Amino acid sequence: MFARIVSIITPVILIILIGWIYGRRAHPDMTGINRATLDVIAPLLVVSAFISKDFVLADQLVLLACAVAVVLGSGVLAYVAARLLRADPRTFVPPMMFNNSGNMGLPLSVFAFGPAGLAPAVALFAMSNLMHFTIGLKIVNRHASLAQIARNPMVLATVGGVALSLAKPWFALPEPIYESIKLLGDATVPLMLFALGVRMKDVNLRNWGVGMWGAAVCPLAGIAVALLLVAVVPMTDLQRGLLFVFAALPPAVLNFLVADHFRQEPDQVASIVLLGNIGAVVFVPIGLYLGLR
Repeated sequence: MFARIVSIITPVILIILIGWIYGRRAHPDMTGINRATLDVIAPLLVVSAFISKDFVLADQLVLLACAVAVVLGSGVLAYVAARLLRADPRTFVPPMMFNNSGNMGLPLSVFAFGPAGLAPAVALFAMSNLMHFTIGLKIVNRHASLAQIARNPMVLATVGGVALSLAKPWFALPEPIYESIKLLGDATVPLMLFALGVRMKDVNLRNWGVGMWGAAVCPLAGIAVALLLVAVVPMTDLQRGLLFVFAALPPAVLNFLVADHFRQEPDQVASIVLLGNIGAVVFVPIGLYLGLR
């Protein structure tokens, strides 16, 4: 199990390292590609997840409700931690709420629970992204209006993906269109990791303290809320296991792109994300142990 977790995390660290080396040498302006990732490429990843053949939305409602509680509960605990650490909550709280449920959560769920874990893991990924670009966006940019949030490409992609998912018994996208959406959406994860690596060239040592705290607070807050939920909410063994894996995941790389877009201390967020994903070697096994008991 440890070797499998390391094999998942190692490519994440290596792509970030490549971005860091390139950033140090070329000093590229990543503004355009980061905006394209947020506006086009990442939304297509959400759409492709919803319209995949293995995804049935109605089967995941209890799990999704509990995952929403994990996200919101982690946010409350993170706000308290931010005040104790004298960190800006708009910088510290979103990475604690929105975790790496895509490039780390999906393979871990399949590894731990087999093919049956893929569809609910996709549902968790889509739910986390929807909350990130509604509640999370409002936290980072307090001046964002409801109209701005409603027009956000990630929100539109989630609504469209849900509609297409519900329409699957009667309508399906032609295979070439689906493959085109999936091919472009699959570029999301490596692009986000590479952009994070480029940003790491500007990180200085004063950011590492907040990063280390964030690496611990994110999974521990999620696991604490999940333990409370499984004690009071009836769930299947698979749903309980997936909830613990979801709760133990590190901060999502997408947090960095959002912080960079709105100039909300992206250097500190980059440290939180990088150290959090390294710390997953410690905290993800805890989630797997609880989920597989």
